[in-house]
Amino acid sequence: MAELDGYRYRGARACVLLHEQALREFLETWRRAQAAGLALPESRDPSYASLAALLQHVLSSARGYMTWICQQLALPDPCIEPPPPVESIESEAERWLEHLLERWRTPLAEVRGRDFYTPVHASAWKTEYCIDAMLEHAVMHPTRHTFQLRELMGEG
Repeated sequence: MAELDGYRYRGARACVLLHEQALREFLETWRRAQAAGLALPESRDPSYASLAALLQHVLSSARGYMTWICQQLALPDPCIEPPPPVESIESEAERWLEHLLERWRTPLAEVRGRDFYTPVHASAWKTEYCIDAMLEHAVMHPTRHTFQLRELMGEG
């Protein structure tokens, strides 16, 4: 994992590094679930239609968090490509994840600490977050799905 020197706000740096760690751990756990032939419980949520759909959901969300953060802070678009479609997500996940993580590493480096706490902004799901809270949410999202997969595989 990169050290990411030069961040003005070390809390953002920590979340970027933790997010990278959480996504790598999720992908590793997802690969084990896929190899084990794990079937997800039935759900009306299309993100749980299959393991491939879950993988795309987690990766797409990671893209969305940074894009949203940059929009709220009036930073340049981080230019994160959309994730591969469900049909090819398994074979393209590692390549795309490296692209995503590279695009996550620098946008927030020059942002002052106080800008992470005020003002709050409405998310796509209408909950208000300060930027710091959204970064923490971004870290917990793949962590939560890793936990769920592990429980379903009897590792919990």
